[in-house]
Amino acid sequence: MIARFWSARATPAGARAYADHLRTRVLPAVSKVDGYAGAVLLARDVSAAVEILVITWWQSLDAIRRFAGPDPEDAVVADDAAALLTTFDRRVRHYELVVTDEAGSP
Repeated sequence: MIARFWSARATPAGARAYADHLRTRVLPAVSKVDGYAGAVLLARDVSAAVEILVITWWQSLDAIRRFAGPDPEDAVVADDAAALLTTFDRRVRHYELVVTDEAGSP
C-alpha cells in the first residue's frame, strides 16, 4: 500500500470550499481508478490560514500513474480547485505503508 501526500494552504472559507470540492468532485472521480484504496483530508489552523493535507491510498505505483500520469509525483490540481487555495504543492510525496495499528484490532 502506498500513501500519496499532498498539502496546500487556504483561507478558512477556501479550506471549507476545497473540502466540499474534494468530497463532491475529486473523490467520486478518483474512486473509479483501478487501485485506488481511500483518502483522508486533514486540516489545521495556522495563523490566519488553514493548512490542508490530503492523503490518498493506492495499491501500487502503477495505480498512481493511472491517476496522475507518467510522472507519479506530479500533483493533480484542477484549475477550479487551485482557485480555492493560496498555495499548494506542485509535487507530491509517496510513502510505503510499513506498520499499521488500529484501535480494536487483534
